Amino acid sequence: MHPDSAAFLFLHAFLINNFVLALFLGLCPFLGVSAKLKTAWPMGLAVIFVMLVASLCAYGINILLVRFEIEYLRLICYIAVIASAVQLVEMTIKKLSPTLFRMLGIFLPLITTNCAILGMALFQTFNEYNFVQSLAYSLGAGAGFMLALVLMAGLREKLELADVPDPCTSAAISLMLAGLLSLAFMGFAGLGG
Repeated sequence: MHPDSAAFLFLHAFLINNFVLALFLGLCPFLGVSAKLKTAWPMGLAVIFVMLVASLCAYGINILLVRFEIEYLRLICYIAVIASAVQLVEMTIKKLSPTLFRMLGIFLPLITTNCAILGMALFQTFNEYNFVQSLAYSLGAGAGFMLALVLMAGLREKLELADVPDPCTSAAISLMLAGLLSLAFMGFAGLGG
C-alpha cells in the first residue's frame, strides 16, 4: 500500500497512529464518556462528524490563507470552524434526543476543546494532504476515536461485573485499562512500514 494512498492514510489514522491510544489526544472525552456503550457510540459519531467538517473546512481555509499569505491565522480559523461544527452537533442532538443530550452532559461541548480534532486539522495541513487524502485521514481519525471509545466502554461495562480490589476502583482501573489498550495499539506501529 502506497503511503500517500487514501486507504493507507485511513488505516494510519485508524489503527497505526490512533489519536487516542497512540498519540494520546482527546483523552478528556475518551475517559469521560466511555463508561457506557450507549453514550460511547453517539459521542463517537459526533466526533466523526466534527472531524470530517473540520478537515474539509481546514483544507479550504488553508488554500485561502496560503493564497493571501496569512497562514498565521490558521489556528484561530480552525478553532472557529471546530466550535461552529460542535454547536451544530449540540443543537441537533438537543433537538432530536434530549435524553442523549443529558447523558453526554458537559462532554458534548468539550468536543470543541478536543485536541484530537485540532491536531487532525493541523496534521493534515502540515502534511499538505490533498482533498481526498484529507477526507480519508479525517474519517480514519474519527473512526479510530470511536473505536477507542467503544473498546473502552465495553471493557468498563464488563468490569462493573468483576470483583475489583478497592484500591483499583473507578478512575484507577479506567487509567489502567487505557494504558493496556494503548500498549495493545502500539503493536500496530509495525503496519506503517
